Amino acid sequence: MKEWTGNLGAQEYIVRVLTMDQLENILRIQDVVLDTIENKGFLSPVTREEFTHSIENRLMVGVFVEDELIAFRALAKPEIDEDHLGYDIGLSTEQLEKVVYQEITNVHPDYRGFGLQKKLGLIVMEMLDASPYSHVCATVAPFNIASLKDKISQGMVIGALKNKYANMLRYVFYKKLHEDRELGGEVIEVKMEDTEKQQQLLAEGWIGTGMLQKDTVWYVSYEEKGTYL
Repeated sequence: MKEWTGNLGAQEYIVRVLTMDQLENILRIQDVVLDTIENKGFLSPVTREEFTHSIENRLMVGVFVEDELIAFRALAKPEIDEDHLGYDIGLSTEQLEKVVYQEITNVHPDYRGFGLQKKLGLIVMEMLDASPYSHVCATVAPFNIASLKDKISQGMVIGALKNKYANMLRYVFYKKLHEDRELGGEVIEVKMEDTEKQQQLLAEGWIGTGMLQKDTVWYVSYEEKGTYL
């Protein structure tokens, strides 16, 4: 079984694919993170059954320090139903079987500040590059800046902005695996708070490709999608 190693200050860590014996520890870390997060609307908790499904499909990796689980990142093979994120970005029903979700990343508060979310993101993308999946999708709440930066750093783009999960506004990110995206031409910067303008651009075939801050205002950069789907 492949492992990845690194350092958190003076401590060494190991990243490995998680197995069912870690399920209770996974749930414990999620509870700790939920207790400490300021904006509860940013994080949709994952159920025991959903974590079990990800583990059984070998779609979860965890960070261990001295054999203690301190962080994890989960992918998920979603049900094919009317809420599938693939539909939101324009995929056909036939394509949905090869779509995987980036589900959640949790880092124990004692180990924040070491860039573990980004490190785990690189690892799961490495796993997906060697997988049969064609697309990876994810949702992020507007103004959840850390998670937005995380998805953009992985080369994911915004394909939709709409209400998901009991009418909570979410960006729908995606990345086409095994194929590099050609850079577009014109770039339009839109205030993140301007939901209507962003939805208009997305409906017209643009995708969100970056974000930036000017003074205290956050903007999202949009480019024409072209053939990237």
